[in-house]
Amino acid sequence: MAQVMEGSATNSHGTDDPLSKLPTREGWSEPLVLYKNYWLRPRFAATIMRLQNTFEARHDDIILATNPKCGTTWIKALAFAITNRSRYEFGHHPLLFHHPQEVVPLIEIPRDGGMTYVETLPSPRLLATHIPLSLFPDSLATCGCRIVYVCRDPKDALVSRWHFENKVHRERSIDFEAAFNMFSEGFSGHGPFWQHCLEYWRESIACPNRILFLKYEDMMSEPVKYVIRLATFLGVPFSIKEEEDGIPEEVVRLCSFDKLSSLDTNQTGELVRHGNLIVEKSVFFRKGKVGDWVNHMSQEMGRKLDCIVEEKLKGTGLVL
Repeated sequence: MAQVMEGSATNSHGTDDPLSKLPTREGWSEPLVLYKNYWLRPRFAATIMRLQNTFEARHDDIILATNPKCGTTWIKALAFAITNRSRYEFGHHPLLFHHPQEVVPLIEIPRDGGMTYVETLPSPRLLATHIPLSLFPDSLATCGCRIVYVCRDPKDALVSRWHFENKVHRERSIDFEAAFNMFSEGFSGHGPFWQHCLEYWRESIACPNRILFLKYEDMMSEPVKYVIRLATFLGVPFSIKEEEDGIPEEVVRLCSFDKLSSLDTNQTGELVRHGNLIVEKSVFFRKGKVGDWVNHMSQEMGRKLDCIVEEKLKGTGLVL
């Protein structure tokens, strides 16, 4: 097991850097720091600290929240298509020419000058995040904005995360068994995984008009049903005529894995370049399947992770 080191986060800002005081643990492609009970990449921890003082949620914001590799790209495409369906024709839609990660910005991705890009956007904003609910500033709870949270079977989420990490950080790849053991301990980026899900779940029970909690597997099994439900929650319900004309089905087709993954704009080029880190657009489209974990872990490993998650969520009403 990797050792947790007190106050050893790498930084270049001197001894006053708050990251330098956080516990750090190695094991993934880069060390993670423990900030308020969550393991985070140092640059994301620093951004979250800054956002707690600078980010102002607005009453008409729509925030799409996920743990990494839990349907983020899909929910971005769906929400963008739903909320902008009166502006664009399906045959010449922005999603045919732009990656879903480009049309819906991530709150925690900083830009020059200490600002974040999302702060410059006009209202209403469609935003995305991986930030745990408890690490958001108070404005999120008081502004009345809508939040959509998508969770996923932890086993499939782990497999997808492992593939993503090894594609992006080829020179620091890790074997699956090591990733499984760390994930099962709650040690992963934005983890513990179950804790991230549980915070949004509890808030969705307390404030169902403000937070919609969805499961990736349910959405995959009945996509049209959940597109209609999502549109209603976002305040832009489909009219009877739209449903008769098959508009919800058009949204599902446009945003399907097969459609989006086949587009040149999503298979070529870079989405992010940060120093030596290069994230290609294609890495966001691998399989998108439910149950792919059986191709990567034994039934015994699957049962072990299921038991861990079940114990962590015992008595909460949430089942993953």
